[in-house]
Amino acid sequence: MVPKPFILSSPSSPYVPRRLSISSVRIEDTPHSPTVRTTPPPAVTIPSPPPSTTHKTSTSEPEAASSRRVIKRPPPTEQSLPALIFNSFDAIINNFIDPPIKPSVDPKHVLSNNFAPVDELPPTECHVIEGSLPPSLNGAYIRNGPNPQFLPRGPYHLFDGDGMLHSILISHGKATLCSRYVKTYKYNVENQAGYPLFPNVFSGFNGLIASAARGSLSAARVLTGQYNPVNGIGLANTSLALFGNRLFALGESDLPYEIRVTPNGDIETRGRYDFDGELFMSMTAHPKIDQDSGEAFAFRYGPVPPFLTYFRFDSNGVKQPDVPVFSMTRPSFLHDFAITEKYAIFADIQIGMNPLGMLAGGSPVGSDPSKVSRIGVIPRYAKDESQIKWFDVPGFNIIHAINAWDSEDGNEIVLIAPNILSVEHTLERMELVHAMVEKVRIDLKTGIVTRQPISARNLDFAVINQAYLGKKNKFVYAAVGDPMPKISGVVKLDVSRGEERRDCTVGCRMFGEGCYGGEPFFVARDTEDPEAEEDDGHVVTYVHDENKGESKFLVMDAKSPELEVVAAVRLPRRVPYGFHGLFVRESDLRKLW
Repeated sequence: MVPKPFILSSPSSPYVPRRLSISSVRIEDTPHSPTVRTTPPPAVTIPSPPPSTTHKTSTSEPEAASSRRVIKRPPPTEQSLPALIFNSFDAIINNFIDPPIKPSVDPKHVLSNNFAPVDELPPTECHVIEGSLPPSLNGAYIRNGPNPQFLPRGPYHLFDGDGMLHSILISHGKATLCSRYVKTYKYNVENQAGYPLFPNVFSGFNGLIASAARGSLSAARVLTGQYNPVNGIGLANTSLALFGNRLFALGESDLPYEIRVTPNGDIETRGRYDFDGELFMSMTAHPKIDQDSGEAFAFRYGPVPPFLTYFRFDSNGVKQPDVPVFSMTRPSFLHDFAITEKYAIFADIQIGMNPLGMLAGGSPVGSDPSKVSRIGVIPRYAKDESQIKWFDVPGFNIIHAINAWDSEDGNEIVLIAPNILSVEHTLERMELVHAMVEKVRIDLKTGIVTRQPISARNLDFAVINQAYLGKKNKFVYAAVGDPMPKISGVVKLDVSRGEERRDCTVGCRMFGEGCYGGEPFFVARDTEDPEAEEDDGHVVTYVHDENKGESKFLVMDAKSPELEVVAAVRLPRRVPYGFHGLFVRESDLRKLW
């Protein structure tokens, strides 16, 4: 059966962004506020309708035009002499020493179309324009992603933007959208200064001269007290996690930031969270939460030994002791991992620190074709690394893991993950990346590793029913790269068909010409029913129509072969493309209030 495309067809909602132009986005040339805010700016003007806690939007085009939001900010405070000197040196670096020449770090390219940043949006009522929102979606779907607070002055990579959360709160068939920055230490300090202070990690150190120049500038800013890196340098722009009765915004270069969604749909940042001083420096943006025990499993990685450190949290969110892994002998790009009921699984891939490439003007992170990829398996409750086992898996490079489980006899581990076939393009030419989902079997006794493709399509950002995390599962919902980082649709895979050596696609929904979405997320219909089928639920995501400049929240039937649209919600303004999301049920939101 040929899947029907989902075409965004309702009237466009005009959008007025800020400061100066990047492609189709106009950013107003107004100074930024010198004050740090954890609440909406007081000068946000919304002509129609009258001010209220939850703003309402109109479905008519003229009214939509009249409700454009313009944020007027007071002028910045007078800059000190050191600040003037440092900003002048920063301009010299960005314009002469290391200008953004490559498309992968050119803001005009990276921030074009729906990758362009938006302003914060207070809780605003949305309109359901197709179908109806099911009761099982009472709660909030929150999606994280990069949204630079300031227009980049020099090189900028997609991963360098400040974290912004786009939350749609659903209650009794009604929806409210809110977009807020994660108020990280970096965001607050730069917001108060009125200009960027921190260097862009993924794009600011390409080449020895650029690294030396920006490193010196950063050191000078620290020594003169402009910012203190001890308080965190992270962006919290990657994902979200709920465990230990706390909701976190995550980025792997820093500690988690605790957030909450208020009863009216607003998003508040409660602060950087170190688990009573037990969490040191940073944590993965992809912790694994066991839905049965409530435990969370995580790790951190870095450029100095130990390059990998594994740890976990009990059901109350209390961090347990670190397990440093010194058998990882080189720094590797460890973005994600997997767990089973017995083990934690790490991939030591061909992407890592790239000092020679940096000397030649490339990124400090790059690929090493001479390195043999490995998979490490360590007991889930290990107290040290003595029982870790490493298995060579040439050419196996994963950025994300989908799921893993133990065989019935306990002698084998099965891992499902997208393998990056063109690993050399992962960070600099994402449009050339092709990820092929594979089923990997690891025989713990013989050490033999077998691999089998699940689908030949370019798939990533895949999710499962979270109740099956670490257990044998059947269905996977994955985003279709067209090319990455744009996502043109969602496919449903039946990984149990992998033994038949044929494509495992059993469902598909393409968004239509000029329409692109984000990571799909599966929401089970009934989490309390032990007899519920694995795919009994809905798949949700944000979708943007680049032809009309409007965004929608899409709800699909997860069981349907065509992933049929159950409901579509027109959003009051566009939601930029981003990274990972999370659905939090109403009952869990109440615990956070």
